[in-house]
Amino acid sequence: MKEKKIKMKGFYKTTFLIGLGFFTMGLMDPLYDSFVPLFLKKYTESLGVIGTIMTLDNIFAIFLIPIVAALSDRTMTRIGRRMPYIIVTLPMTAIFFAMIPFSAAHSLWLLILVIFFLNAFKQAARGPVVALMPDIIPGEYRSEANGVINTMGGIAAIVGTIGLAKLFDISVDLPIIGNTHSKLPFMISSLLVIIAVILLFSFVKERDAIKHTEETKEKVKTFSALEKIFTSSDKSAIFILMALFCWFMAYQGILPFLSIYSVEKIGVTEGTAGMGPGFVAIAYALFAIPSGIIGHKIGRKRLIKICLIALSTIILLMFFHHPLCRALNFSTKAELFTFWGMLFLFGIFWGSVVTNSFPMLWQMATYSDMGIYTGSYYFFSQGAAILAPILFGGLSQALGIKAMFIIASIFMALAFVMISFVKRGDANDKPLPADIPELD
Repeated sequence: MKEKKIKMKGFYKTTFLIGLGFFTMGLMDPLYDSFVPLFLKKYTESLGVIGTIMTLDNIFAIFLIPIVAALSDRTMTRIGRRMPYIIVTLPMTAIFFAMIPFSAAHSLWLLILVIFFLNAFKQAARGPVVALMPDIIPGEYRSEANGVINTMGGIAAIVGTIGLAKLFDISVDLPIIGNTHSKLPFMISSLLVIIAVILLFSFVKERDAIKHTEETKEKVKTFSALEKIFTSSDKSAIFILMALFCWFMAYQGILPFLSIYSVEKIGVTEGTAGMGPGFVAIAYALFAIPSGIIGHKIGRKRLIKICLIALSTIILLMFFHHPLCRALNFSTKAELFTFWGMLFLFGIFWGSVVTNSFPMLWQMATYSDMGIYTGSYYFFSQGAAILAPILFGGLSQALGIKAMFIIASIFMALAFVMISFVKRGDANDKPLPADIPELD
């Protein structure tokens, strides 16, 4: 027992170091989503144009993450197979991220060009960064490890939105940089990304670490791995991909419209309305690690099914929340706080689903095709991120904004049905026999 605890402690340390890659993503994403539309608005009033440019990251993600993740599966170098991609793409991401406010001050076309390259490098980095953890951490500990990583991403999002975002308005003239207005959050974030890459490369020796896992020497071709997913007699991988598509449709369908709902129905200011998603992020960060531990103890599939029932119920309660508050004569403040409370509960169960679903998919993979499974996860989740706002926006326009809660609740229920057909993926399920590939 003592030896097992020591071993788990060692994996937590390794996971924390690997999580530095996730921390960088969590740091940049909220700043990008918050400020890039403001930069674009200086050049165009068209929300359609702004929205199209802002979807570049999702478009790049749906193609680049699966391709680069699969490519890294077949890459063998002296520093590992994921690390060569990480040490190139993440620093380039940092450079282009720092360039955003400078390009915005110059011209719209330069800003668009920087956004293009930023998203290309950022999404190319995501697959190898995500796949690095299941390469090194044994299947039985991946729920806990994914909890650590998601917590780091959540903390980074809080740091970015609450901490660094406040530096946006600071205006000081400095040598070389010039006036700091709008630049500091991007420059500091980029510096932190570079530091994170240096630490990750210095302390996580991918080649040495993978020698201790139970994987494969065989190189698997991309199409062979995809064929394994979609033609296997065991359809667990397909059903979990369909399930995650459904729950991401629900999540991505309501998240962009929460602020509009809060303004139109609850009656708060735009600034106050923008705080709503933050309660989801805080709950996500607080409960990611505990949910990984619980998933290991009671079973990942079982916990996800419980959470999907809870999520479907909470979203349905959101539909009745406004008329109920009016019937009970709640003040605007009381209605807002109870709504935020539901968002916090939503974040707890949502974080539990995300923390345990990725390890379920990884449990079905071998070392040789880990990147393929990782890429498949992002193909389905990013596909939902592209489709959901369009579908939910159109239906909410026709039926009223509250309709999004009914639609999302239905998608969560569909996800429950899909996950019920999954037969593998828990910590005790063994992957196919496999060994580590030999490195020259």
